Amino acid sequence: MTTQQPVTARPAGRPRSEKAERAIIEATLDLIAEGMGVSELSIEAIASRAGVGKTTIYRRWSNKEDLVVDALATLKAPLPPLAGESVRDDLIALMDVMRRESGNSTRARCVMNVAMSEADRNPRLTERFFKRAIEPRRTAMRETIARGVATGELKSDLDVEMGMALLSGAMLWYGKWGPAGELPADLAERLVDQVLAGLAA
Repeated sequence: MTTQQPVTARPAGRPRSEKAERAIIEATLDLIAEGMGVSELSIEAIASRAGVGKTTIYRRWSNKEDLVVDALATLKAPLPPLAGESVRDDLIALMDVMRRESGNSTRARCVMNVAMSEADRNPRLTERFFKRAIEPRRTAMRETIARGVATGELKSDLDVEMGMALLSGAMLWYGKWGPAGELPADLAERLVDQVLAGLAA
């Protein structure tokens, strides 16, 4: 009696090329960084810069909006795991992600500036980007601060949204208008401690 081996189904379509996908993402970001607005950006221009055919792009993204959202999302670092033991430690971890992103290359900052400046012309794209890349961070910070209120680490009457604005706004200021060059490694810790001095119970 022979035992029939299970048949492993092959995925439909051609296997994805990570190299091609990376080239497409980089081409999209390069064109935006060079000043091409999202509205003017075309699949043809991206394909030409990436050295691929348009069909290669359309196999991966159904439209330009999907591609741009994915490209912009690559500029955002993944959220760190939060221990959930200390509000201070968790806020420092969240703010340090912002610090590292704020200290990103001039190219990355330029891309975000160009893309976000067209929010009125591309409201759906902006909404999708915020939902994918920004809202998870806001949720994590909101939950962390609310936990601090619940545990008594922070003031019982604290306005959670105001606390979020104080923290993220300060880091954004350093990233945009602070001293040139890489932001100090201890900036997140110092910033959180300064803000918590006013928010602590």
